[in-house]
Amino acid sequence: MAGMKGGRMRGRTIQKGAIKKGTFSRLIKYVFKYYKPHLLLVALCLIVSAGGGLISSLFMQKNIDDIMNPGILGGYESVAGKLRTFIIVMGTCYLLALLASYIYNRVMAVVTQGTLYHVRKDMFEKMETLPIKYFDTHAHGEIMSTYTNDTDALRQLVGQSLPTLVSSMLTLVVAVCLMLWYSLLMTAVFVLCSALMFVVVKKVGGASSKYMVAQQRSLAAEEGFVEEMIKGQKVVKVFTHEERAKSDFDKYNETLYRDATSAHVYGNVLGPILGNIGNFTYVFLAICGGLLFASGVKNIGFSSLKTGIVPITFGYIIPFLGMARRSTQAVNEMSQQVSMIAMGLAGASRVFAMMDEEPEKDEGYVTLVNAKRGEHGELTETKERTELWAWKHFHKADGTVTYTELKGDIVLDHVDFGYVPEKQVLTDVSLYAKPGQKIAFVGATGAGKTTITNLINRFYDIADGKIRYDGININKIKKDDLRRSLGIVLQDTNLFTGSVMDNIRYGRPDATDEECIAAAQLANADDFIRRLPQGYNTTLTGNGANLSQGQRQLISIARAAVADTPVMILDEATSSIDTRTEALVQDGMDKLMKGRTVFVIAHRLSTVRNADAIMVLDHGRIIERGTHEQLIAQKGVYYQLYTGAFELE
Repeated sequence: MAGMKGGRMRGRTIQKGAIKKGTFSRLIKYVFKYYKPHLLLVALCLIVSAGGGLISSLFMQKNIDDIMNPGILGGYESVAGKLRTFIIVMGTCYLLALLASYIYNRVMAVVTQGTLYHVRKDMFEKMETLPIKYFDTHAHGEIMSTYTNDTDALRQLVGQSLPTLVSSMLTLVVAVCLMLWYSLLMTAVFVLCSALMFVVVKKVGGASSKYMVAQQRSLAAEEGFVEEMIKGQKVVKVFTHEERAKSDFDKYNETLYRDATSAHVYGNVLGPILGNIGNFTYVFLAICGGLLFASGVKNIGFSSLKTGIVPITFGYIIPFLGMARRSTQAVNEMSQQVSMIAMGLAGASRVFAMMDEEPEKDEGYVTLVNAKRGEHGELTETKERTELWAWKHFHKADGTVTYTELKGDIVLDHVDFGYVPEKQVLTDVSLYAKPGQKIAFVGATGAGKTTITNLINRFYDIADGKIRYDGININKIKKDDLRRSLGIVLQDTNLFTGSVMDNIRYGRPDATDEECIAAAQLANADDFIRRLPQGYNTTLTGNGANLSQGQRQLISIARAAVADTPVMILDEATSSIDTRTEALVQDGMDKLMKGRTVFVIAHRLSTVRNADAIMVLDHGRIIERGTHEQLIAQKGVYYQLYTGAFELE
């Protein structure tokens, strides 16, 4: 579901069906990066497992020709020694295959879960480096799908599909080599029959793969829709939108149903078809072998290099049929993994696509440091927290370092900006805010109020003009240090799972309990917090669902207060608070704003009467500016809004 705010467009832009070229090789390199010794051990175990189960077939011919036939004619006492040797060799082969299979499964569990651990870790670390623009242009439900559905498809690929594919391929290769050892003629017959199996795999397996990938795409879209509906349930119920929501969900569900049904229909019929082709191949080879035996045709195989060309016997036919059966089973096993491999590679492609996203660029070199004044009033850097901050400016031209006191002097000079090049949101915006001043923005939705605060935070970079902070171009300031100097209270409150104290301390991780309590008192939140079941230790979950909207906002304001920054941005901070709570908040905000530069996005015009300057925006331009009294006297747009008792949204 798309949404727009301040010119930003959010849509489902993740391509859920594409498999980027080179994904497989990159995945293998990624797994090898962390688990090279483990994979080498797995490869060895797969070879032993595949070989151990088939090499015993080499002894089947010896068993028939050297033990069973002589035993029938001359008594088993004459071949007892050979029989014991045969049993020991066969038992050893199967035991080695069993041991190798056990080790391989244990090691693959470590490799699979370890790979997912590193994938999730790398994805989250990368996500934390991405710019706000990424989250404004990607549906949150589909981002979550990358963490869940795509990583699960990756688990299936690494933990089951690829090992099964490799094991089956090794089995097939070893089996074909052994068949060539026994009979070139019968191997040629087997290859002709197997060609039909590969044609079926290409046709049916290809269709299954296509629909498996489509199923992932549909599942992600449905999850994104469900997430939006869960978050918006109150809105759905208030506007009695249930039937429309169910209708929209049915569309997503119908698409998922069709894709999933097609995927599993093709996937389910592939096994039986190949199984029957395998049975047909087995019967056909048995008939061919019987005819060759009956006609006394000389057998030609690589074994002939050792024994010479001899007539074909049951000692050749029976093990050959066993290996042919195992070969067709291997082809069937590989075919069953085709669609899962395609789905896993599609998931891996999307995971790597997220990892490859451009991180937020930061070319700033001016940093924020603790400072103290010397005997002559000069600023010097110190490691101790002094409550005096300064911008440390390294001048590349002459290698000198200067320190500028952090005061909160902000100037926007002829700023132009657009979220996308073809649509300009701000045009020639100029304003200044001296330390301690309160600047209010008034205007309709989409006028550019929030956009200005986004630019001050450098969530986005301007297209033209300059923004200066204490006389320094903010492009020169490191983003982390810039944002550390800015406190912000958003209209949409975000509280995290944890105690009330933890949520307040989020504003400054090194804040003491006493400082957090003082911030809550400043925001007039202390009273209701102490009345909670465990006071400041009360655990909040679900974005503070057990609190009222006003209480959540008060905690958010306390969080900004404990940060103790010289600049404060209030993005419609009182828009969702009742009148009584607003009075408490306003009192706390007045205390908080003392001595600070404050930008207020006004929801209620009554809250900005005491602003030092009010900026009235319309379509990205400042059309009026001045104090409340000055704007009322002008009898312009602000006057009409104020006297008309019109509440801006």
